[in-house]
Amino acid sequence: MELEQIWSSFLNELKQNELVDGCYRKNITGIPFLYVKVNLDNGLAWEKIGSSIIGACAKKAMFRKKVTVETYYVRHDETHFVYRHRFFVPQEKMFCCGNLCVDCIRLKNT
Repeated sequence: MELEQIWSSFLNELKQNELVDGCYRKNITGIPFLYVKVNLDNGLAWEKIGSSIIGACAKKAMFRKKVTVETYYVRHDETHFVYRHRFFVPQEKMFCCGNLCVDCIRLKNT
């Protein structure tokens, strides 16, 4: 699964939002951070709606892919907001290995 493609799609989707002036990803010690610059007079409105906008853009980027997302607010400075944001593939078994595991895919109710 190509996480770079998902990131690219996510950032493009977020940049198309009318409240976002710009956004980019920066990896610091292997942890991806999302930097968002908003074009609001006060950042208070973004604090209320920012997580829902980021979540909606992430859902569009993850459509039909086995990926989940995790977003945590870190800090803000007037119109710049920082989130710890990552896409990751859940660690679950995708096939039966034949070892009679407790979490076997054959025993899963779908």
